[in-house]
Amino acid sequence: MEQFIDAGPGIRLWTEQRGAADAPPLLLIMGAQATGVGWPEPLVDALAAHHRVIRYDHRDTGRSTWPFDERPYRIADLADDVIAGLDGLGIGRAHIVGMSLGGMLAQMVLADHPDRLLSATLIGTSALSTTPYTGPDGSTVPVEALPGISPEVLELWARPVEDHGQAAEVQRRIEHWRVLAGDQLPFDADHFHALEQRVIAHTGHHRTGTAHGRADDSGMLRTDELAKNEVPTLVVSAPAEPVFPPPHPEHLAQCVNGAYVVEIPGMGHALPPAVQGPLATAILAHTGATTTG
Repeated sequence: MEQFIDAGPGIRLWTEQRGAADAPPLLLIMGAQATGVGWPEPLVDALAAHHRVIRYDHRDTGRSTWPFDERPYRIADLADDVIAGLDGLGIGRAHIVGMSLGGMLAQMVLADHPDRLLSATLIGTSALSTTPYTGPDGSTVPVEALPGISPEVLELWARPVEDHGQAAEVQRRIEHWRVLAGDQLPFDADHFHALEQRVIAHTGHHRTGTAHGRADDSGMLRTDELAKNEVPTLVVSAPAEPVFPPPHPEHLAQCVNGAYVVEIPGMGHALPPAVQGPLATAILAHTGATTTG
């Protein structure tokens, strides 16, 4: 079921719900410039067998309002959209799953609105905390000294995006996914081709948005609040992750009180078919162990 939610003056968010209406709600939060249909259908279906699954388009993606050029907003406003979405759908408390920037938005919700959450799962993201990382040998590493984004990803992101038509844009996105997926699993180009065709059909055009990369990212740190967290939290570790490589997941779990780590073998910064089953199993084991209320 599709529904539009008013998240604020002039802001409408596209949402889709799948699964039993009386099942525990689970909200999927995608990454920067990614639409809700970026969550693969088999993964959504697997989660919807146990949950009322909601996915949505961020501002400036998909079928939601694209307001940034006229009314710039902060990244923190995208976290407020999470709560606005729950409110608009009449959901008091939900499980949330956030990937990449979505994992950062999930952390802000963990910190600012813990009463709205049943659990949180954080994927492919880094801690909104200044707490140093403590290694297995007991040594400490400042946050700024943790491994950064791979040079290959940075070089890709630095290239200007030019419009050479839809077919060329789809191919550019496939090559982007090839780098993000990492080097531990065979790359499934057909999967990502089909994904980007769905995204374009859903959005209605092939233009690439840049709003989230230009939005004000100040005020995102939640060091103290995350250290006091009481919401059950799972951190997914992806060994082939090129954006937030290990030990970022372990550091994140240290920053979020009570969090624990589950590794998905071969996973990078993408959701190809090979990781969807193990990921669904990990998420459902986590949400299933949480007392609903």
